[in-house]
Amino acid sequence: MRTRLVRDVIEGQKILCLAPTVTVSEAARRMKEQKVGSAMVVADGRLAGIFTERDALMRVLAAGLDAGATPLSAVMTAELVTIDQQATLMEALRLMHDGGFRHVPVVDAGRPVGIVSIRDALGEELIRFNREVAERQELAERLG
Repeated sequence: MRTRLVRDVIEGQKILCLAPTVTVSEAARRMKEQKVGSAMVVADGRLAGIFTERDALMRVLAAGLDAGATPLSAVMTAELVTIDQQATLMEALRLMHDGGFRHVPVVDAGRPVGIVSIRDALGEELIRFNREVAERQELAERLG
């Protein structure tokens, strides 16, 4: 089976890009309209951060913030791990697993061009990745 590239996964994808000043309420409404689990936060055409459903839950609701008054810049993830379009989906999965997150922005010269989520890995890549994780764990146990 041919290994899928990130560019294959994001082909035809419409990403939601919002300004850092957009409120969490507006972002949530737009995410619902577009049926996406994340929004790219973009300033001057460059990726500044990402805002996800998990951010809304943990950083806004659980923290008791006012979603109508809180800008994305206050609750987005700004320390980003990104990936290039030429990388493989397996590489994206490794980044997500190792970093403990579910979305990886795809950039070209700092500009967002797509996003890969754990859901994109359904299929052969997920099976191979789970096998790789099991092998890593077994090796770690053997090495002590």
